[in-house]
Amino acid sequence: MSIHPTAIVSPGAVIPESCTVGPYCTVGPHVVLGEACELVSHVVLDGYTTFGARNKIYPFACLGVAPQDLKYAGEPTGAAFGDDNTIREYVTISRGTAAGSGITRMGSGCLIMAYVHVGHDSSIGNGCILANAATLAGHVVVEDYATVGALCPVHQFCRIGRYSFIGGGTTITQDVLPYSLTCAERNNHAYGLNKVGLQRRGFTPEQLRELGTAMRALIGGKRNTTQALEVIHEMLAQGGGEHVRYLAEFVEASERGAIR
Repeated sequence: MSIHPTAIVSPGAVIPESCTVGPYCTVGPHVVLGEACELVSHVVLDGYTTFGARNKIYPFACLGVAPQDLKYAGEPTGAAFGDDNTIREYVTISRGTAAGSGITRMGSGCLIMAYVHVGHDSSIGNGCILANAATLAGHVVVEDYATVGALCPVHQFCRIGRYSFIGGGTTITQDVLPYSLTCAERNNHAYGLNKVGLQRRGFTPEQLRELGTAMRALIGGKRNTTQALEVIHEMLAQGGGEHVRYLAEFVEASERGAIR
């Protein structure tokens, strides 16, 4: 393996020969790296933290570090990362807490840009993008293929629905509808379907049409949430697809309420 002589690697760390550990990195005793991971330089890895294959971590990122939670008393918690993630400069990702799930999770194929913070016990799915200085408080869930724009603070226990797009500088205090566009410039409201993003992910014209109709029921007109769900369930009774069904289930399961 390639470990720079200035790096400090604890004896208990598991590092395959295919990995690269650059200058001035610090790797804790309970860290496990997958194949072909690269720590560019000045990276800190701590806690019971595991990585899949081919993750690339840029300078001054701190992953699996102690949570910013006054109740944390040094319990053996950790973080888990999938494959093929890119984690850029100055990213901080805290490990879990005993009062939470005990682990902070990230799936595969994510791009985490500079200065992002991911709080303890959060969960990020596959293919997500967190732009520069996005900030997730503890216990946040970001579902697959969601994008959180630059300088977006996300409140504790919020859920970011899959395939959604949040514009830069938007403060999130409630759940974000899957498949939606949400933006501060529209008074922190969902204002439409993330059509371009869905097309790039291979959604068919029929799926886009169904989702567009369901989204208009939720965010257009003067219907309340119950009335909008009635419209969507009528669509489902007439053969609406799996994505429309998931949209309805997301709204029905929301504990903080969804941004409309």
